[in-house]
Amino acid sequence: MRIAFIGLGNMGAPMARNLIKAGHTLQLFDLNQSVLKELAELGGHISTSPREAAAASDLVITMLPAAAHVRSVYLGEDGVLAGIRPGTPALDCSTIDPQTARDVSTAAAAQGVDLGDAPVSGGTGGAAAGTLTFMVGATAALFKTLHPVLAQMGRNIVHCGEVGTGQIAKICNNLLLGISMIGVSEAMALGDALGIDTKVLAGIINSSTGRCWSSDTYNPWPGVIETAPAARGYTGGFGADLMLKDLGLATEAARQAKQPVVLGAVAQQLYQAMSLRGEGGQDFSAIIKGYRKPE
Repeated sequence: MRIAFIGLGNMGAPMARNLIKAGHTLQLFDLNQSVLKELAELGGHISTSPREAAAASDLVITMLPAAAHVRSVYLGEDGVLAGIRPGTPALDCSTIDPQTARDVSTAAAAQGVDLGDAPVSGGTGGAAAGTLTFMVGATAALFKTLHPVLAQMGRNIVHCGEVGTGQIAKICNNLLLGISMIGVSEAMALGDALGIDTKVLAGIINSSTGRCWSSDTYNPWPGVIETAPAARGYTGGFGADLMLKDLGLATEAARQAKQPVVLGAVAQQLYQAMSLRGEGGQDFSAIIKGYRKPE
């Protein structure tokens, strides 16, 4: 299949790489020339604009940093909708607010294009390994069309409902993730301050009612989980600034829905403080540093 892949950052590049390996012909667009060159050497074709990439493709996939980029890439003068042929399906895998997903989908529908949203979970490791979870907001027909392609980049492909519901699932999940990481950080730091061995404490939590992914897979205390970012100085993984972005999306969506997210708002402020300390590039589990005495 000829696929336009637009947005080749830390997530998009490995996703595109997997599609090339699966035998698809990719029309590529990004502002980063080095990643374009790398993927072109693997068999991809470089386009000069989203418009050009879309015009030469049977499917368009985008993976972009924020809502403003999604609007620009789809609705701009040289955007996807300026070049895409009616009937060509499109999918935005960015993490943005649900309303933007719906607005861009409505604009696409006016041109005979079925556009869905499918934010992902699994991080850069999952993108490279092809084990991502896709939370898809789309018509049933579009989901059926997209599923075989998404299965070449991910392991868990979930149809959440109509357009925008993929974004709803993603921001609700990451709202809970941000809160749970803070909870585990508080518990681990308290246990250490009171004198219990942190590995013993983690083992108890992970076999008791406090167990969660932030504790048993991604524990923020150094030395507890060898594969967690805490074991490598909080490098790699999911950046704190990205968590801050997702918490902002969740709290703004909650404001529009007049739905209280008290712990979510507190979590947003804690990650905001972390970012202001210059730690936004570290993994989000480094939030535990705010609960530990300086060494």
